Amino acid sequence: MQQPDDASRDESPSAVEARAAAYLLPTYAWTRFHPRDGRGARLVDAHGKAYWDLLAGIAVNALGYRHPALVRALRKEAGDLLHVSNLFYQPAQAELAERLVTLSGLSRAFFCNSGTEANEAALKFSRLLAPGKPGVVALENSFHGRTFGALSMTGNEPYRTPFEPLVPGVTFVPANDVAALRAAVTERTGAIFLEPIQGEGGIVPLSDAFLRAARERADAVGAALVFDEIQCGLGRTGFLFAFQRSGVVPDVVTLAKPLGGGLPLGAVLTGPRLEGLVRPGHHGTTLGGNPVACRLGLTVLDELVEGALVARVADVGPWFGRKLAALARRSPAIAEVRGCGLIWGIELDREAAPVQAKLLEKGFVVGTARKKVIRLLPPYVVPKAALAAFVLALEEALKEPVA
Repeated sequence: MQQPDDASRDESPSAVEARAAAYLLPTYAWTRFHPRDGRGARLVDAHGKAYWDLLAGIAVNALGYRHPALVRALRKEAGDLLHVSNLFYQPAQAELAERLVTLSGLSRAFFCNSGTEANEAALKFSRLLAPGKPGVVALENSFHGRTFGALSMTGNEPYRTPFEPLVPGVTFVPANDVAALRAAVTERTGAIFLEPIQGEGGIVPLSDAFLRAARERADAVGAALVFDEIQCGLGRTGFLFAFQRSGVVPDVVTLAKPLGGGLPLGAVLTGPRLEGLVRPGHHGTTLGGNPVACRLGLTVLDELVEGALVARVADVGPWFGRKLAALARRSPAIAEVRGCGLIWGIELDREAAPVQAKLLEKGFVVGTARKKVIRLLPPYVVPKAALAAFVLALEEALKEPVA
Protein backbone atom coordinates (compact mmCIF):
# COMPACT_ATOMS: atom_id res chain seq x y z
CA MET A 1 0.00 0.00 0.00
CA GLN A 2 1.12 3.54 -0.66
CA GLN A 3 2.06 5.52 2.41
CA PRO A 4 0.22 8.81 2.93
CA ASP A 5 2.49 11.74 2.14
CA ASP A 6 0.22 14.60 3.20
CA ALA A 7 1.45 16.20 6.43
CA SER A 8 -1.98 16.11 8.07
CA ARG A 9 -2.24 12.38 7.45
CA ASP A 10 1.02 11.86 9.29
CA GLU A 11 -0.22 13.77 12.33
CA SER A 12 -0.19 11.70 15.52
CA PRO A 13 -3.49 10.20 16.70
CA SER A 14 -3.31 12.20 19.94
CA ALA A 15 -2.92 15.46 17.99
CA VAL A 16 -5.88 14.60 15.76
CA GLU A 17 -8.02 13.80 18.78
CA ALA A 18 -7.03 17.04 20.51
CA ARG A 19 -7.88 19.13 17.46
CA ALA A 20 -11.21 17.35 17.01
CA ALA A 21 -12.08 17.91 20.66
CA ALA A 22 -11.22 21.59 20.39
CA TYR A 23 -12.97 22.48 17.14
CA LEU A 24 -15.61 19.91 16.11
CA LEU A 25 -19.12 19.85 17.50
CA PRO A 26 -19.30 16.63 19.54
CA THR A 27 -22.09 15.01 17.53
CA TYR A 28 -20.28 11.65 17.41
CA ALA A 29 -19.03 9.31 20.12
CA TRP A 30 -15.72 8.74 18.36
CA THR A 31 -13.96 5.38 18.53
CA ARG A 32 -10.25 5.77 19.17
CA PHE A 33 -9.36 4.32 15.80
CA HIS A 34 -7.34 6.19 13.17
CA PRO A 35 -7.56 4.59 9.71
CA ARG A 36 -5.06 6.20 7.35
CA ASP A 37 -4.80 3.78 4.41
CA GLY A 38 -6.46 0.76 2.89
CA ARG A 39 -6.89 -1.53 -0.07
CA GLY A 40 -9.72 -3.91 -0.89
CA ALA A 41 -11.40 -4.90 2.38
CA ARG A 42 -8.35 -3.96 4.48
CA LEU A 43 -7.78 -0.82 6.53
CA VAL A 44 -4.44 0.30 7.99
CA ASP A 45 -4.26 2.56 11.03
CA ALA A 46 -1.80 5.31 11.90
CA HIS A 47 0.52 2.78 13.53
CA GLY A 48 0.60 0.49 10.48
CA LYS A 49 -1.69 -2.20 11.91
CA ALA A 50 -3.99 -3.84 9.33
CA TYR A 51 -7.64 -4.68 9.95
CA TRP A 52 -10.40 -6.45 8.07
CA ASP A 53 -13.11 -3.86 7.52
CA LEU A 54 -16.54 -5.42 8.00
CA LEU A 55 -18.37 -2.09 8.24
CA ALA A 56 -17.37 -0.42 4.94
CA GLY A 57 -17.85 3.13 6.19
CA ILE A 58 -21.41 2.17 7.26
CA ALA A 59 -22.23 0.41 3.97
CA VAL A 60 -20.63 3.09 1.76
CA ASN A 61 -17.45 1.38 0.57
CA ALA A 62 -19.06 -1.52 -1.26
CA LEU A 63 -16.06 -1.79 -3.59
CA GLY A 64 -13.60 -1.53 -0.72
CA TYR A 65 -10.64 0.83 -0.74
CA ARG A 66 -8.56 2.03 -3.71
CA HIS A 67 -10.66 0.08 -6.19
CA PRO A 68 -8.85 0.51 -9.52
CA ALA A 69 -11.99 1.41 -11.47
CA LEU A 70 -12.96 4.11 -8.97
CA VAL A 71 -9.42 5.51 -8.90
CA ARG A 72 -9.36 5.74 -12.71
CA ALA A 73 -12.76 7.41 -12.87
CA LEU A 74 -11.88 9.91 -10.15
CA ARG A 75 -8.60 10.85 -11.80
CA LYS A 76 -10.31 11.36 -15.13
CA GLU A 77 -13.16 13.45 -13.70
CA ALA A 78 -10.77 15.57 -11.62
CA GLY A 79 -9.58 17.12 -14.87
CA ASP A 80 -13.12 18.02 -15.98
CA LEU A 81 -15.82 20.25 -14.51
CA LEU A 82 -16.38 19.48 -10.84
CA HIS A 83 -19.64 21.41 -10.65
CA VAL A 84 -22.00 23.11 -13.09
CA SER A 85 -25.28 23.23 -11.04
CA ASN A 86 -28.59 21.61 -11.88
CA LEU A 87 -29.61 24.58 -14.04
CA PHE A 88 -27.74 22.97 -16.91
CA TYR A 89 -27.49 19.53 -18.49
CA GLN A 90 -24.92 17.08 -17.14
CA PRO A 91 -24.09 14.01 -19.26
CA ALA A 92 -23.07 11.77 -16.35
CA GLN A 93 -26.20 12.64 -14.37
CA ALA A 94 -28.55 11.74 -17.21
CA GLU A 95 -26.59 8.56 -17.91
CA LEU A 96 -26.72 7.48 -14.27
CA ALA A 97 -30.46 8.18 -14.16
CA GLU A 98 -30.95 6.02 -17.25
CA ARG A 99 -28.96 3.16 -15.72
CA LEU A 100 -30.84 3.25 -12.41
CA VAL A 101 -34.24 3.49 -14.07
CA THR A 102 -33.46 0.67 -16.50
CA LEU A 103 -32.06 -1.62 -13.80
CA SER A 104 -34.87 -0.95 -11.32
CA GLY A 105 -37.80 -0.92 -13.71
CA LEU A 106 -39.00 2.37 -12.22
CA SER A 107 -39.56 5.59 -14.17
CA ARG A 108 -37.49 8.59 -13.05
CA ALA A 109 -34.54 9.59 -10.87
CA PHE A 110 -33.70 12.61 -8.74
CA PHE A 111 -30.20 13.11 -7.31
CA CYS A 112 -29.19 14.71 -4.03
CA ASN A 113 -26.28 14.47 -1.58
CA SER A 114 -27.32 11.96 1.07
CA GLY A 115 -29.82 9.40 2.22
CA THR A 116 -31.47 11.87 4.56
CA GLU A 117 -32.00 14.26 1.66
CA ALA A 118 -33.38 11.44 -0.45
CA ASN A 119 -35.96 10.63 2.22
CA GLU A 120 -36.90 14.29 2.58
CA ALA A 121 -37.49 14.46 -1.17
CA ALA A 122 -39.48 11.22 -1.10
CA LEU A 123 -41.68 12.63 1.66
CA LYS A 124 -42.41 15.71 -0.45
CA PHE A 125 -43.07 13.68 -3.59
CA SER A 126 -45.49 11.51 -1.61
CA ARG A 127 -47.50 14.62 -0.74
CA LEU A 128 -47.87 15.28 -4.47
CA LEU A 129 -49.25 11.78 -4.99
CA ALA A 130 -51.61 11.98 -2.03
CA PRO A 131 -52.53 15.66 -1.50
CA GLY A 132 -54.51 16.35 1.63
CA LYS A 133 -53.30 13.12 3.24
CA PRO A 134 -50.60 14.12 5.74
CA GLY A 135 -50.44 10.82 7.60
CA VAL A 136 -47.29 8.69 7.44
CA VAL A 137 -46.89 5.14 8.66
CA ALA A 138 -43.36 4.04 9.60
CA LEU A 139 -41.81 1.38 11.79
CA GLU A 140 -40.64 1.23 15.37
CA ASN A 141 -36.82 1.20 15.53
CA SER A 142 -36.65 2.62 12.01
CA PHE A 143 -34.02 5.09 10.85
CA HIS A 144 -34.61 7.46 7.95
CA GLY A 145 -32.31 10.39 8.78
CA ARG A 146 -31.76 13.29 11.14
CA THR A 147 -33.37 16.31 9.46
CA PHE A 148 -36.85 17.22 10.64
CA GLY A 149 -38.94 15.32 8.10
CA ALA A 150 -36.71 12.25 8.08
CA LEU A 151 -36.34 12.33 11.86
CA SER A 152 -40.11 12.50 12.23
CA MET A 153 -40.30 9.08 10.52
CA THR A 154 -37.45 7.63 12.61
CA GLY A 155 -38.78 5.35 15.35
CA ASN A 156 -35.97 5.94 17.84
CA GLU A 157 -36.96 8.02 20.84
CA PRO A 158 -33.45 9.18 21.92
CA TYR A 159 -32.93 10.68 18.45
CA ARG A 160 -36.34 12.35 18.44
CA THR A 161 -37.01 13.62 21.96
CA PRO A 162 -34.51 16.53 22.10
CA PHE A 163 -35.99 18.06 18.93
CA GLU A 164 -39.72 17.68 19.42
CA PRO A 165 -42.21 18.81 18.27
CA LEU A 166 -41.43 17.22 14.91
CA VAL A 167 -43.56 16.91 11.79
CA PRO A 168 -46.92 15.60 13.05
CA GLY A 169 -49.00 12.73 11.73
CA VAL A 170 -46.53 9.83 11.89
CA THR A 171 -47.73 6.49 13.25
CA PHE A 172 -45.19 3.81 14.20
CA VAL A 173 -45.95 0.09 14.04
CA PRO A 174 -43.79 -2.93 14.94
CA ALA A 175 -41.84 -4.54 12.12
CA ASN A 176 -43.60 -7.56 10.59
CA ASP A 177 -46.85 -6.98 12.50
CA VAL A 178 -49.28 -7.20 9.60
CA ALA A 179 -52.37 -6.55 11.72
CA ALA A 180 -50.87 -3.40 13.22
CA LEU A 181 -49.85 -2.15 9.77
CA ARG A 182 -53.31 -2.69 8.33
CA ALA A 183 -54.91 -0.90 11.27
CA ALA A 184 -52.52 2.06 11.09
CA VAL A 185 -52.99 2.78 7.36
CA THR A 186 -56.16 4.83 6.96
CA GLU A 187 -57.72 7.15 4.42
CA ARG A 188 -55.59 9.93 5.96
CA THR A 189 -52.36 8.07 5.17
CA GLY A 190 -50.33 9.58 2.34
CA ALA A 191 -47.16 7.50 2.65
CA ILE A 192 -45.83 4.25 4.09
CA PHE A 193 -42.06 4.39 4.70
CA LEU A 194 -40.24 1.08 5.16
CA GLU A 195 -36.67 -0.20 5.18
CA PRO A 196 -36.87 -3.67 3.56
CA ILE A 197 -34.15 -4.59 6.06
CA GLN A 198 -33.95 -2.30 9.07
CA GLY A 199 -30.34 -1.23 9.52
CA GLU A 200 -29.85 0.80 12.65
CA GLY A 201 -32.89 -0.96 14.06
CA GLY A 202 -30.81 -4.12 14.45
CA ILE A 203 -30.72 -5.70 10.96
CA VAL A 204 -34.36 -6.81 10.90
CA PRO A 205 -35.57 -8.13 7.52
CA LEU A 206 -39.21 -7.39 6.74
CA SER A 207 -41.17 -10.47 5.75
CA ASP A 208 -42.62 -10.86 2.27
CA ALA A 209 -46.09 -11.02 3.84
CA PHE A 210 -45.54 -7.69 5.59
CA LEU A 211 -44.27 -6.03 2.40
CA ARG A 212 -47.22 -7.40 0.42
CA ALA A 213 -49.61 -6.08 3.04
CA ALA A 214 -47.98 -2.65 2.79
CA ARG A 215 -48.43 -2.68 -0.99
CA GLU A 216 -52.07 -3.72 -0.64
CA ARG A 217 -52.87 -1.04 1.93
CA ALA A 218 -51.06 1.69 0.00
CA ASP A 219 -53.09 0.84 -3.08
CA ALA A 220 -56.33 0.68 -1.09
CA VAL A 221 -56.01 4.20 0.36
CA GLY A 222 -54.04 5.88 -2.45
CA ALA A 223 -50.83 6.27 -0.43
CA ALA A 224 -47.25 6.13 -1.69
CA LEU A 225 -45.25 3.05 -0.72
CA VAL A 226 -41.65 4.16 -0.15
CA PHE A 227 -38.77 1.76 0.36
CA ASP A 228 -35.72 3.23 2.06
CA GLU A 229 -32.88 1.16 0.56
CA ILE A 230 -30.15 3.54 1.66
CA GLN A 231 -28.37 0.86 3.70
CA CYS A 232 -29.76 -2.38 2.28
CA GLY A 233 -29.87 -1.48 -1.42
CA LEU A 234 -27.46 -1.57 -4.34
CA GLY A 235 -26.38 -5.16 -4.06
CA ARG A 236 -26.12 -5.69 -0.33
CA THR A 237 -28.88 -8.32 -0.19
CA GLY A 238 -27.58 -10.25 -3.21
CA PHE A 239 -30.06 -8.39 -5.42
CA LEU A 240 -29.26 -5.03 -6.98
CA PHE A 241 -32.33 -3.54 -5.29
CA ALA A 242 -33.65 -4.94 -2.02
CA PHE A 243 -37.25 -4.84 -3.27
CA GLN A 244 -36.32 -7.39 -5.95
CA ARG A 245 -35.81 -9.95 -3.19
CA SER A 246 -39.53 -9.95 -2.31
CA GLY A 247 -40.95 -8.96 -5.68
CA VAL A 248 -43.00 -6.20 -4.01
CA VAL A 249 -42.49 -3.08 -6.14
CA PRO A 250 -42.74 0.26 -4.28
CA ASP A 251 -43.74 3.63 -5.72
CA VAL A 252 -40.52 5.28 -4.54
CA VAL A 253 -37.06 3.94 -3.68
CA THR A 254 -34.43 6.00 -1.87
CA LEU A 255 -30.72 5.22 -2.30
CA ALA A 256 -27.39 6.61 -1.11
CA LYS A 257 -24.42 5.14 0.80
CA PRO A 258 -22.53 3.05 -1.86
CA LEU A 259 -23.96 4.93 -4.84
CA GLY A 260 -21.27 7.62 -5.03
CA GLY A 261 -18.32 5.28 -4.48
CA GLY A 262 -17.35 7.24 -1.37
CA LEU A 263 -18.51 10.69 -2.49
CA PRO A 264 -21.84 12.14 -1.28
CA LEU A 265 -24.63 11.01 -3.61
CA GLY A 266 -28.24 10.12 -2.92
CA ALA A 267 -31.05 9.26 -5.29
CA VAL A 268 -34.82 8.99 -5.37
CA LEU A 269 -36.34 6.63 -7.93
CA THR A 270 -40.03 7.12 -8.68
CA GLY A 271 -42.49 4.76 -10.33
CA PRO A 272 -45.40 5.21 -12.72
CA ARG A 273 -47.86 6.48 -10.10
CA LEU A 274 -45.79 9.66 -9.67
CA GLU A 275 -45.31 10.29 -13.38
CA GLY A 276 -46.16 13.89 -14.26
CA LEU A 277 -46.63 15.02 -10.65
CA VAL A 278 -43.17 16.46 -9.97
CA ARG A 279 -42.59 19.72 -11.83
CA PRO A 280 -39.91 22.47 -11.90
CA GLY A 281 -39.78 24.27 -8.57
CA HIS A 282 -41.16 21.41 -6.50
CA HIS A 283 -37.73 20.39 -5.28
CA GLY A 284 -34.06 21.05 -5.90
CA THR A 285 -30.47 21.00 -4.69
CA THR A 286 -27.37 23.01 -5.52
CA LEU A 287 -24.74 20.30 -5.22
CA GLY A 288 -26.77 17.11 -5.60
CA GLY A 289 -25.84 14.83 -8.46
CA ASN A 290 -22.63 16.66 -9.33
CA PRO A 291 -20.64 15.33 -12.32
CA VAL A 292 -17.88 13.66 -10.31
CA ALA A 293 -20.21 11.77 -7.97
CA CYS A 294 -22.42 10.67 -10.86
CA ARG A 295 -19.44 9.40 -12.85
CA LEU A 296 -18.36 7.39 -9.81
CA GLY A 297 -21.94 6.16 -9.48
CA LEU A 298 -21.77 4.79 -13.00
CA THR A 299 -18.51 3.07 -12.14
CA VAL A 300 -20.09 1.51 -9.04
CA LEU A 301 -22.99 0.16 -11.11
CA ASP A 302 -20.56 -1.21 -13.70
CA GLU A 303 -18.75 -3.18 -11.01
CA LEU A 304 -21.94 -4.35 -9.32
CA VAL A 305 -23.60 -5.58 -12.51
CA GLU A 306 -21.04 -6.20 -15.27
CA GLY A 307 -18.33 -6.90 -12.71
CA ALA A 308 -20.65 -9.47 -11.06
CA LEU A 309 -20.23 -8.18 -7.51
CA VAL A 310 -23.95 -8.53 -6.85
CA ALA A 311 -23.70 -12.15 -7.94
CA ARG A 312 -20.75 -12.58 -5.60
CA VAL A 313 -22.78 -11.22 -2.68
CA ALA A 314 -25.57 -13.65 -3.57
CA ASP A 315 -23.02 -16.48 -3.42
CA VAL A 316 -21.06 -15.44 -0.33
CA GLY A 317 -24.11 -14.38 1.73
CA PRO A 318 -25.68 -17.81 2.29
CA TRP A 319 -22.26 -19.34 3.00
CA PHE A 320 -21.56 -16.66 5.62
CA GLY A 321 -25.05 -17.05 7.06
CA ARG A 322 -24.40 -20.75 7.63
CA LYS A 323 -21.13 -19.91 9.39
CA LEU A 324 -22.92 -17.44 11.68
CA ALA A 325 -25.77 -19.88 12.35
CA ALA A 326 -23.28 -22.58 13.33
CA LEU A 327 -21.58 -20.15 15.69
CA ALA A 328 -24.94 -19.25 17.22
CA ARG A 329 -25.56 -22.93 17.94
CA ARG A 330 -22.18 -23.19 19.67
CA SER A 331 -22.34 -19.94 21.61
CA PRO A 332 -25.02 -19.25 24.23
CA ALA A 333 -24.03 -15.58 24.09
CA ILE A 334 -25.72 -15.22 20.68
CA ALA A 335 -29.47 -14.73 20.93
CA GLU A 336 -30.22 -14.46 17.20
CA VAL A 337 -28.59 -14.02 13.80
CA ARG A 338 -30.49 -12.00 11.19
CA GLY A 339 -29.76 -10.89 7.65
CA CYS A 340 -28.85 -12.01 4.17
CA GLY A 341 -26.25 -11.25 1.52
CA LEU A 342 -23.66 -9.03 3.20
CA ILE A 343 -25.92 -7.33 5.74
CA TRP A 344 -26.02 -9.19 9.06
CA GLY A 345 -26.96 -8.51 12.65
CA ILE A 346 -25.78 -10.70 15.52
CA GLU A 347 -27.89 -10.09 18.61
CA LEU A 348 -26.06 -10.84 21.84
CA ASP A 349 -27.05 -11.48 25.43
CA ARG A 350 -24.92 -8.49 26.45
CA GLU A 351 -23.97 -4.98 25.38
CA ALA A 352 -22.43 -5.02 21.91
CA ALA A 353 -20.01 -2.10 22.35
CA PRO A 354 -17.46 -3.95 24.53
CA VAL A 355 -17.50 -6.86 22.08
CA GLN A 356 -17.00 -4.41 19.22
CA ALA A 357 -13.94 -3.03 21.04
CA LYS A 358 -12.53 -6.54 21.55
CA LEU A 359 -12.98 -7.30 17.86
CA LEU A 360 -11.13 -4.11 16.94
CA GLU A 361 -8.22 -5.26 19.09
CA LYS A 362 -8.29 -8.55 17.19
CA GLY A 363 -8.17 -6.73 13.84
CA PHE A 364 -11.83 -6.50 12.78
CA VAL A 365 -13.81 -3.30 12.25
CA VAL A 366 -17.52 -3.89 12.93
CA GLY A 367 -20.50 -1.75 13.83
CA THR A 368 -23.30 -1.99 16.36
CA ALA A 369 -27.04 -1.43 16.26
CA ARG A 370 -29.36 -0.79 19.16
CA LYS A 371 -27.55 -1.90 22.30
CA LYS A 372 -26.93 -5.59 21.79
CA VAL A 373 -26.41 -6.12 18.06
CA ILE A 374 -23.13 -6.49 16.19
CA ARG A 375 -23.76 -4.99 12.74
CA LEU A 376 -21.85 -6.31 9.72
CA LEU A 377 -21.81 -4.43 6.39
CA PRO A 378 -18.57 -5.55 4.72
CA PRO A 379 -17.33 -4.49 1.28
CA TYR A 380 -18.56 -6.81 -1.46
CA VAL A 381 -14.93 -7.68 -2.25
CA VAL A 382 -14.30 -9.12 1.22
CA PRO A 383 -12.63 -12.53 0.93
CA LYS A 384 -14.27 -15.57 2.48
CA ALA A 385 -11.12 -16.11 4.54
CA ALA A 386 -11.69 -12.78 6.30
CA LEU A 387 -15.28 -13.69 7.16
CA ALA A 388 -14.22 -17.11 8.43
CA ALA A 389 -11.52 -15.48 10.58
CA PHE A 390 -14.11 -13.05 11.94
CA VAL A 391 -16.33 -15.92 13.08
CA LEU A 392 -13.44 -17.40 15.06
CA ALA A 393 -12.52 -13.99 16.51
CA LEU A 394 -16.11 -13.34 17.59
CA GLU A 395 -16.29 -16.77 19.22
CA GLU A 396 -13.12 -15.97 21.16
CA ALA A 397 -14.37 -12.50 22.14
CA LEU A 398 -17.63 -13.92 23.47
CA LYS A 399 -15.75 -16.40 25.67
CA GLU A 400 -13.64 -13.67 27.25
CA PRO A 401 -14.78 -12.15 30.57
CA VAL A 402 -17.45 -9.47 30.29
CA ALA A 403 -15.99 -6.09 31.28
